[in-house]
Amino acid sequence: MSQDKEASSKQVIARAAAMLSALEKFPFGASLSQLSEACGLPRTTVHRMVGSLEAQQLVITDTNGVRLGPALVRLAASAHKDVIGISRPYIEALGRRTGETVDLCIYRGTHSVLVDQYVSNQELRVVSPVGTAFPIHCTAHGKALLAVLKEQVLETMFSTIDSFDTRTANTLKDVKALRKELVNISRAGYAVDREEHARGVCGIGIHLHTGFVDQYALALAVPMLRFEENFDELKAALLQCKAEIESVIGVP
Repeated sequence: MSQDKEASSKQVIARAAAMLSALEKFPFGASLSQLSEACGLPRTTVHRMVGSLEAQQLVITDTNGVRLGPALVRLAASAHKDVIGISRPYIEALGRRTGETVDLCIYRGTHSVLVDQYVSNQELRVVSPVGTAFPIHCTAHGKALLAVLKEQVLETMFSTIDSFDTRTANTLKDVKALRKELVNISRAGYAVDREEHARGVCGIGIHLHTGFVDQYALALAVPMLRFEENFDELKAALLQCKAEIESVIGVP
């Protein structure tokens, strides 16, 4: 490769990286003009690059503008082997102890992404594919992650929306209601989803203090029929698993 072509390739990569980084600040979508200003690039260049990135599913464009795409979600599921490896024995023990599905998720903007899972062996169980991106406002692991974010991050996230995507009749529909619940989650140390994301499905989730830059949450996904009657035991087992993982990682 000639020096000119090599320099051109590096420039393209640098611009693409800058655009993807800029989109982290626009979790609900950015216009081409907003991206142009954030990246310091001409609007025509941004338009051309969005087309190229969209072809690789690195970004997607909808009515709200341009936002990070599903290819990055899939990459997130395979980029965190250290935490997965450390926590896996304790996740398996938690799953055997409770008989329920255990989900390990990572924070990704408006979603929590499933990066590891222990599947319940019961006939009636809750299972999702690894790599699934869950709406962060209506899941136990998602709300546990939101509750530990800095106020500035929450302000940026919520500043452009009035109401959330409604999945069930129990979904929290506005920012004010979610804000109030996040305060309660911070005090209690755990988050609960009572059929907010899907009918018949409940969950209890906690934030894992790992010392890593990325934020992780651990959750039990439980059919509604077993959730309330076993709630205290599920919560105690989940909190014990959290303490075990954090002790091994060495979090003070």
